[in-house]
Amino acid sequence: MKKTGRLLIVDDEEAALRNIERAMGKEGYEVVTAGSGPAALALLERQQFDILLTDLRMEKVDGMQLLKACREKHPDTEVIMITGYATAEAAVQAMKRGAFYFVAKPFRLSEVRKVVDQAMEKVRLRTENTQLRQQVDAFRGKVSIITQDPAMKRLLELARQVAPTDCNVLIVGDSGTGKELFARYLHHHSGRADGPYIAVNCGAFSQELLANELFGHEKEAFTGAASSRKGLIEAASGGTLFLDEITEMAADMQVKLLRVIQEKEVLRLGATSPVKVDIRIIAATNRDLAEAIKSGGLRQDLYFRLNVVTLKIPPLAQRKGDIPLLVRHFLQKYSVQMRKTVTATSQAVDEILMNYDYPGNVRELENLIERGTAVTTGETIESAHLPDDLRQQTAFLCQKNTRIETLDEQERKYIRWVLDEVGGNQTAAAQMLGIDRSSLWRKLKAYQIDGK
Repeated sequence: MKKTGRLLIVDDEEAALRNIERAMGKEGYEVVTAGSGPAALALLERQQFDILLTDLRMEKVDGMQLLKACREKHPDTEVIMITGYATAEAAVQAMKRGAFYFVAKPFRLSEVRKVVDQAMEKVRLRTENTQLRQQVDAFRGKVSIITQDPAMKRLLELARQVAPTDCNVLIVGDSGTGKELFARYLHHHSGRADGPYIAVNCGAFSQELLANELFGHEKEAFTGAASSRKGLIEAASGGTLFLDEITEMAADMQVKLLRVIQEKEVLRLGATSPVKVDIRIIAATNRDLAEAIKSGGLRQDLYFRLNVVTLKIPPLAQRKGDIPLLVRHFLQKYSVQMRKTVTATSQAVDEILMNYDYPGNVRELENLIERGTAVTTGETIESAHLPDDLRQQTAFLCQKNTRIETLDEQERKYIRWVLDEVGGNQTAAAQMLGIDRSSLWRKLKAYQIDGK
């Protein structure tokens, strides 16, 4: 029976690396290999794996460093450590740092297969549990924010702390970063979760229409007002009012909103008596706050009322470690919606998605996965299923960012490598380089290389 799962195998011994690669490939796993710690780190930056199978003793970046990096970037990845220098102390240290298992060399491939299968079963059960919790949360109307980025986790922790307090919150972030998702998260984790949640985009209405939408009107307040109408502020009483793009609201409207916040009451258009309201206001903007206040886009007194707590959401380009998680989430979402079985993206697509800067942020990534799911005829989204301009742009950026090293830079690296190979012995290094020792000394001085 063929098995599923993505494995990253790391070993600086070529023979050992290929043996494990062949064995795991025969089992049906998707296998990616790295011949050094730095190469593995580069792969972990761009991709997510179910299991990391790594040698402990390697130059420059060893297995413990890979374990630490993997725990930080991909906490759900199981790590199996392999070493020919097994000690009880090393095993205990690896397990304390989160390793799934510690395999000592020499080992039988059957033993490695068994450990990998056990680790994959743990991954599978955790994935099923996560999906079940998401389905239950969706059924209950709850909101989940998918992230493994440290800055986003700190932001979520702050949101969890302030959600029950009922204080006003100001959310700042570029378009598409998920400002309304955070607003819903605050509402659903507050004591107002059973009350209404009403979202208004202040930039989507003319000022006259926005005033009517927010404050409502009395009968015959203006031509065509045949009956009284409750505004959205009243409708949100007992719950949360989310005002997106608050800086698009006119100054006189901001004054009226300020009174609502201060007095907890709203005056309909054409009315003479205010109506008491019990609302929590969450506002959001994609503008720089200091610039918005300076230009008059946001009144300073309203800013101080709204800015009890500020949540500043980083753009997706600053938290690319979330891309693999988001891709998996959107694949599942749109596979269900479109009644298709699309379970993966190709390695070429992974590289394109990781190298793109996302001016449209998470919303743009979601659109890309929705498109790919719609047009693919198989279970995998390939690069051909992405927009042409995206593939061309990322290819151009990759070429643009690939700088050809100068001869001096190449010579410096080569001398450094030779010195490392001979253990810092300058006489032996000079012989390998085909120059005398004094010439080597001058080059070491010129390139500022420590010759020890």
